[in-house]
Amino acid sequence: MQVSARADYALRAASELARAKVEGTGPLKGERIAAAQGIPKKFMENILLDLKHHGLVRTQRGASGGYWLAVPAAEITLADVIRAVEGPLANVRGEWPEAVEYTGSAEKLREVWIAVRASLRTVLETVTLADLVEGSLPPVVEGLTRNPEAWVHH
Repeated sequence: MQVSARADYALRAASELARAKVEGTGPLKGERIAAAQGIPKKFMENILLDLKHHGLVRTQRGASGGYWLAVPAAEITLADVIRAVEGPLANVRGEWPEAVEYTGSAEKLREVWIAVRASLRTVLETVTLADLVEGSLPPVVEGLTRNPEAWVHH
């Protein structure tokens, strides 16, 4: 799986907003989020607008305005954030995995794509923004990272 810069930036921005909520610092300016995470400012504004359109973030204009989470961090999964900026977690040539069809020797490939999507969901729908901010991942995710093979790129 390749994680786009857009998805990576969105997760990092959302984690900054979650941290601000925990610390009670109030709304954050887009520039502050961009600077804290080393994200280009223009890119950041577009991502924050996507998160707003999906109901994950609220905004307020003005000197004391900025962005904040519209939902508690414990209720926002990483999958929610990725879907807000990228769409579905897994697709094949722009189609849902269950919609693709193969014949002959590739017939089982559709089931492989379904399994890949299920695996992504196992992690991304389990980890919340609160987990990131608290530095405590769910046991199923921690278990996956304990496998030495998980750390080896092939």
